Amino acid sequence: MKLAVIGGGSSYTPELIDGLFAQLDCIPVTEVWLMDPDAARLQITGDLAKRMVQKHGNPFVVYRTSELSEAVRDARYVVTQLRVGGMAARIQDEKLGLRHNLIGQETTGVGGFACALRTIPRILEVARAMEQVASRGFLVNFTNPSGILTEALIKFTPIGSVGLCNVPINIIMEVSKYFACPMEEVKLDYVGLNHLSWVSKFTVAGKDVTTEALGKFLEDAEEEWEDQAIRSSMVAAMKNLGMFCNSYLQYFYAADAALAYLKRKSRTRGEEIVV
Repeated sequence: MKLAVIGGGSSYTPELIDGLFAQLDCIPVTEVWLMDPDAARLQITGDLAKRMVQKHGNPFVVYRTSELSEAVRDARYVVTQLRVGGMAARIQDEKLGLRHNLIGQETTGVGGFACALRTIPRILEVARAMEQVASRGFLVNFTNPSGILTEALIKFTPIGSVGLCNVPINIIMEVSKYFACPMEEVKLDYVGLNHLSWVSKFTVAGKDVTTEALGKFLEDAEEEWEDQAIRSSMVAAMKNLGMFCNSYLQYFYAADAALAYLKRKSRTRGEEIVV
């Protein structure tokens, strides 16, 4: 089975490769094609991926290419993890809002919309290539802003697709840690999508642990939100709703405090990452 990764030069690629080793029984990959227009980044991630595969006994073969059609041809699954314009574009998205006294964030608000305008054409370009040479393939989008990109795929291409966000699995991992239980025993009643989502109920091995889980998340709120004004608003929201709120909801439930916090910082998040 062939898996193509569009944006193979991404720093997420080694984690993706590592995850495949544990899932080969249900994802029997024989070829992984890493595609990226940035030859230097692709060289680094490709070399690392090949060393990882060799260490695990070569269960599949890693290929590199800069050609989209070659990467997706006959692929069963295509994973997209793009950042059109790179980190420079992300930083500009963040600063766009701040210049107009709005929240400057890469996937939410005006910055997220600017990112979507750049990225939708590229995601559809991948889908069009799949229509031509991998029409039975399935596209797994891990590119932000995930919700609007997935909507574009659903509306404008017959290629099957799904949009992913790591917020739900991170929540499951935290609950698993809190209750010292296997992740498979944790279930969430999840409301919403991607960066606009809540958890209304937690169960562990079939037992309702919502009150206990929410209490533990509230105890750890200081680790999630270092700014007191943001933290107070988010804690109040979760207590009033009786639901867990993912961290992106700070831009809605604590908009004024979040804007003030971003404006006080000397660098945007993108600038912090590239330093």
